[in-house]
Amino acid sequence: MTTPLTRRHLLGLAPALPLGLAGLTGCAGPEINQYASEKPALDLRRYFDGLVTAHGMFSDRSGAVRRRFTVAMQCSWQGDEGVLDEQFSYSDGERQRRVWRLRHLGQGAYTGRADDVVGEARGQTAGNAFRWGYTLRLPVDGRTWDVSFDDWMFLIDERVMLNRATMSKFGLRLGEVQLVFNKAG
Repeated sequence: MTTPLTRRHLLGLAPALPLGLAGLTGCAGPEINQYASEKPALDLRRYFDGLVTAHGMFSDRSGAVRRRFTVAMQCSWQGDEGVLDEQFSYSDGERQRRVWRLRHLGQGAYTGRADDVVGEARGQTAGNAFRWGYTLRLPVDGRTWDVSFDDWMFLIDERVMLNRATMSKFGLRLGEVQLVFNKAG
């Protein structure tokens, strides 16, 4: 059985200094435009419309799986305004809800808000990919941490999308969330 997030879960067992040095000397990551010619093309309004389920896990920075979960999402759009109502069920019995309110700005650009998101999330699609950046307010050991997410989604086919999100605080990598989305047919 997994437990709620603790500082130890987020920081893992490895010391912070090598991680910080690695972050300073690391090379640049991928850019969204490098996926522009990839197929099938991702239209978030089409994919996140109706019932979508997901299975995922959180791994700390050492790679140890700390939490597993499922998500049932009811998604709808009215023009360029979308609502993603997410119901999380964790393997330890905890349940959470997050309601995203998305806006399509045109040319594959999106913004989003949710109660536990600090400010506004911003994202961009290109080809089969979506890159989404935001800060999430997470409860950790009875306190709240503002954690940055660099969130990438890749459409595999009309029903399956893979998601990998890197979590960081003060530029230090805390861990990763991986999900597989399945759109109801």
